[in-house]
Amino acid sequence: MQKICVVSFSGGQDSTTTAAWAKNQFEEVILLGFDYNQKHKIELTQAKIIAEKLNLPLHIIKINFLDDIVESALLGNSTQEVNSAHKGTKTLPASFVPNRNALFIMIAHSFAQKIQAENIALGVSQQDYSGYPDCRDYFIKNIELTLNLGSQSDIKIHTPLMNMSKAEEFELAKQLGILEIIIQDTHTCYNGNREIIHQWGYGCGECNACVLRKNAYEEFIKRFN
Repeated sequence: MQKICVVSFSGGQDSTTTAAWAKNQFEEVILLGFDYNQKHKIELTQAKIIAEKLNLPLHIIKINFLDDIVESALLGNSTQEVNSAHKGTKTLPASFVPNRNALFIMIAHSFAQKIQAENIALGVSQQDYSGYPDCRDYFIKNIELTLNLGSQSDIKIHTPLMNMSKAEEFELAKQLGILEIIIQDTHTCYNGNREIIHQWGYGCGECNACVLRKNAYEEFIKRFN
């Protein structure tokens, strides 16, 4: 078993499932969250709650400047509706945050070097409904190569959810014993709604993230129960 893994952690379904997976794979797991002035900042509150339940340390890095340099409906300075098309790239939804994953990975890679971690784990999946280009396998493989070349390091980036559907993620969470945490504690709603509880968790039920989660949970119940 390899020793240390840094998990990029948002408090959402994907990163929480990845964190629980990492606990079974590595001797030590450290969570790294990011405050980038996201509208759904409630995810950071939930991240702290989940980290405590998983008994894992959490570090939150402030990168508020992201709000000043990119366009996304997820950021605090935007008035755009999250389900609309992205202003800069019409083939992507407004919720796309340009270079966000690249920045998260670069910071996690730097942090891993600082603490001498050999591994990073990400909750990205190329099955994502929106087809975010920075969630695809070829992007992860290329940024891993680039960052290691630029730092003379050999840090492995793990993506256990890469080829899983959201329904399969629910099943994995069940196998890992964290399905209740996924339903009750994780946050994925882009509108930051935690007033309404559904079978599949909290959320507005209308944004793309909620619709994806709802449909995935219904498929999970149908296929695995």
